[in-house]
Amino acid sequence: MGQALWRLPPRQQQHSYVLKACCATKYRKMLQLNLNTSVYFVSPVLVGKEPHGFIDLEMLPPELGITILSYLNATDLCLAGCVWQGLGKDEYLWQGLCKSTWGHCSIYNRRLPAGFSYRRLYLQLDEGSLTFNANPQEGISYFMSKGILVDHPTELAKFIFYTRRLNWKMLRIYLDESRRDVLDELVKLHNFSNQFLPNALRDFFRHIHAPEERGEYLETLITKFSHRFCTCNPGLVRELGLSPDAVYVLCYSLILLSIDLTSPHVKNKMSKREFIRNTRRAAHNVSDDFVGHLYDNIYLIGHVAA
Repeated sequence: MGQALWRLPPRQQQHSYVLKACCATKYRKMLQLNLNTSVYFVSPVLVGKEPHGFIDLEMLPPELGITILSYLNATDLCLAGCVWQGLGKDEYLWQGLCKSTWGHCSIYNRRLPAGFSYRRLYLQLDEGSLTFNANPQEGISYFMSKGILVDHPTELAKFIFYTRRLNWKMLRIYLDESRRDVLDELVKLHNFSNQFLPNALRDFFRHIHAPEERGEYLETLITKFSHRFCTCNPGLVRELGLSPDAVYVLCYSLILLSIDLTSPHVKNKMSKREFIRNTRRAAHNVSDDFVGHLYDNIYLIGHVAA
């Protein structure tokens, strides 16, 4: 992807300014978050070349251009494709945008038919994600109707695990009410090897959000996490005498401690000594030192399910 991708014919210059004005806020946010001031050291001619001091994409490395474009939605990208003609025709660019946002799709591993377009696939993935965020069942059905996904628990779990466009509330409804088999496969994708228990639990709840209230679904999540954590850490299990049941108890203790220490409504916070004493009653084989380290982690870092 060379510089020609971003050059504009003279007759399109005035249209480019309209597009850039529409996307200016998103560009500035991306530059503040990801580039800071380092972009100005890449090339001193980047600043001030365009009206309003705007950075022209043709002056940036291709990788940086893709990063900028990844912050745009499908509508903005289509507008960009109308202005920068090369953008709409560069299949490598659209392939990169697809795989950076939706890391796994069944269609990626198939032999693509003649005339296949990654640009069209990007629009379908965007449409399917919006549909999922309104109705999970209809969203998954849309992906299957377009041949993007196959109805297999492992494939669906990988799609969910490597996608960053799905609403977590809708995802929780989908896993809880419709596809517990997908939930099983999703848990298996986590690797908790050599992770401290509270950190592993935080990582788990980042991908599979905990429900807002206690109930059967939360118990199911903690049970599956406990078994997976022990499977990933056989040495730790032998050394500390842990078991899935003991990890289950510790996880509940960590959740309750998180609420106790972080909630403004709890006036009398649980002390480290109280936490060790309460936990010892339920998990007899776990050492006081290990439980004390658990308390310190929550005290210093915060909630495990935030």
